[in-house]
Amino acid sequence: MTQPITAVLFGAGLRGAVAYAPYALAHPDELKFVAVAEPDPVRRAQFAEAHNIPPERQYTTWEEVVAQPKMADVVFNCTQDQMHYASGLAALKAGYDMLLEKPMANTLAETVALVKTAEENDCLLQICHVLRTTPFFTTLNEILRSGRLGDIVTVEHRENVAYYHMAHSFVRGNWRNETLSSPMILAKCCHDLDLLVWNMGVPVKRLQSFGSLRHFRPENAPEGATLRCTDGCPAAESCPFDARRLYLNMSNEGWPVTAVTTDLSFESRQKALETGPYGRCVYHTDNTVVDNQTVNMEFEDGTTVVLFMHGHSYLEGRTMRYDGTRASLRGTFTGESSKIEIHDHLTDTKERVKIPTTDGTGHGGGDFGIVKSFVEAINGSATAITDARTSLESHLMAFAAEESRHQHSVIDMAEFRQRAESI
Repeated sequence: MTQPITAVLFGAGLRGAVAYAPYALAHPDELKFVAVAEPDPVRRAQFAEAHNIPPERQYTTWEEVVAQPKMADVVFNCTQDQMHYASGLAALKAGYDMLLEKPMANTLAETVALVKTAEENDCLLQICHVLRTTPFFTTLNEILRSGRLGDIVTVEHRENVAYYHMAHSFVRGNWRNETLSSPMILAKCCHDLDLLVWNMGVPVKRLQSFGSLRHFRPENAPEGATLRCTDGCPAAESCPFDARRLYLNMSNEGWPVTAVTTDLSFESRQKALETGPYGRCVYHTDNTVVDNQTVNMEFEDGTTVVLFMHGHSYLEGRTMRYDGTRASLRGTFTGESSKIEIHDHLTDTKERVKIPTTDGTGHGGGDFGIVKSFVEAINGSATAITDARTSLESHLMAFAAEESRHQHSVIDMAEFRQRAESI
């Protein structure tokens, strides 16, 4: 029997420790974590205990890992967005193959530099575009590639971010401010842009984008709203974003509460809201990212596509419509209620497509799916499906969308790609 691939984890947060690393516990013959770098002592200790990592391999920072001789086959890089570039660059130069959480980096120059560094050092850099490995989107892709719909004429793809998720992650949380993280179209929708390129099979010719921070602004705060939800806000009963309603519900011991505190007692939750970012009024934070954005695209084959992203949905999930010359497809990706329907033009009938069941892991099976694909790419049994060069296209589209939004322009993608490579 071959030995399992050995790995170091950078960042033992919700993505690294909860979403991806459990694959090693479920498949110990394939993957084994031998070291961890995590600044939070509680999370570091929890991860080390779960994976039987000795004290001498428990580090506070990723810098401590790369300062030593190579200690594993691969790195799982699940640090915060603003840390991806420095930590990723160092790991690649140290000779580690790497699975990197999306987005690759916060800026266009850093993103391109990571791709080039991986290629120059002959390292596999695979990006966590987890949706490509889900049964839902693999089924959708197979339908589109089969010709069942005929030639695709137009596509509508919606990323519907639930109001509570928007408030948690993009108004109060780690991805609220572009100077601290990434533009929202990159942080949230590089998944969606990657799916569109994968599904269409041809690159984008040109694009244009519109978007703004429309709602979560001080002038929209209810009269008398306090700076924190714990300060006796008079609008609490009528505010859907009241932090106490979201985080003090003791029946919820999962996300998003686990992002707020590692101690799930009522007292710890209350203290976290009183002192940390998640207790702030959504109308009085330092958030700068958009809460709505569209990207209009023309692909090389003439197909027109529009991506909608917004943070005011009642339900978390992606919905899509592909209209072809022979049939139309409508899809809904929302976990248990996911579905794909094909409406045939010739027979005027509707077909409900059977979607294979998932393994129950996050993102509709995509979290374990991406780890499995990475392991297979490392051991040579398969080709990486989201290597850095492939995933670069979705990032270029996101950065181009931001340039368009700010400059009120239409972006020629061939020129934009050439410009990016010359940075």
